[in-house]
Amino acid sequence: MREAHHVLKLPVITEKSTFEKEKLQTLTFKVARDANKLEIKHAVEKIFKVKVASVRTATFHGKIRRQGRFSGRRPDWKKAYVTLKKGEKMFEFSEMV
Repeated sequence: MREAHHVLKLPVITEKSTFEKEKLQTLTFKVARDANKLEIKHAVEKIFKVKVASVRTATFHGKIRRQGRFSGRRPDWKKAYVTLKKGEKMFEFSEMV
């Protein structure tokens, strides 16, 4: 098992993730590409001190970007949707700073 802070990289804050956070008790994180669901669950429980009901993951391929005549590729990344158990208190990321 890795350190919890190496598994979770940063929260994803978009319109969709804000809606899911408010209505569905689901948090969205950018996570390490080789992290599995069990590692993500333990990391969220340890850092935020909440109980996790389920974890869903999605892997995204990096986009091709151009700078003039040169082209490069952004790295692939992984997103995790973490659903909290019923009765768990939802927190704000701004409060954690």
